[in-house]
Amino acid sequence: MKYTLAFDVYGTLINTSGVYDSLKSMIGAHAKPFMDDWRNKQLEYSFRRGLMDKYTDFSICTKDSLEYCCQMYGIDLNKKQKEALMDEYTILPAFPDVKAALKNLKESGHRLFAFSNGSEKAVRKLLTTARIVDLFDGIVSVENVQSFKPNPLVYAHFNKETSSTKTNSWLISSNPFDVIGAVSFGMYSAWIRRTKDSIFDPWGIEPTLIINELTELSLRLETKD
Repeated sequence: MKYTLAFDVYGTLINTSGVYDSLKSMIGAHAKPFMDDWRNKQLEYSFRRGLMDKYTDFSICTKDSLEYCCQMYGIDLNKKQKEALMDEYTILPAFPDVKAALKNLKESGHRLFAFSNGSEKAVRKLLTTARIVDLFDGIVSVENVQSFKPNPLVYAHFNKETSSTKTNSWLISSNPFDVIGAVSFGMYSAWIRRTKDSIFDPWGIEPTLIINELTELSLRLETKD
């Protein structure tokens, strides 16, 4: 069976740890925990805005969470440094397994869509910089429904925009909250366990598939049939 595949972008296709080197040059030993907290707070802010029905562009969540971490760690980054980090977030690299995996899935006849909390403009820039934008049939952003994953309205929006259904579409993500949201909505979902220490939330809602590399997905979809 050929499926419509919804690829999460940040953390799944695009490596948000790409800001590490810049952070290390600015703040030294605090770079890794600062980077992790920045990412976690970014997601928290999107969740909170979604619940409050106070949507804003995802880049604002990124900016606000950067400001929070500066205060949390007592690090006084100047305006130029903050702008440099925000700019770097728009040109983050893809994970090494992404391009080959997408080509394989495309050649197998699946429909591929980038599906993100980010704006269409921001996602297109990321995918273009990573030289993978041409492998997608389109980009679906949450901006048109003014909310964030894992709101079920967002997954319904994906199905509507791609003329797909719950039963012929898959969400592919490294983010457990996203996988749980998609499965709860009724979609199939593959969790990419990007690191060995990644933990899937023990909610009793499991991914349809678990993979360690995106290159595993094509074969796993065939065996799923």
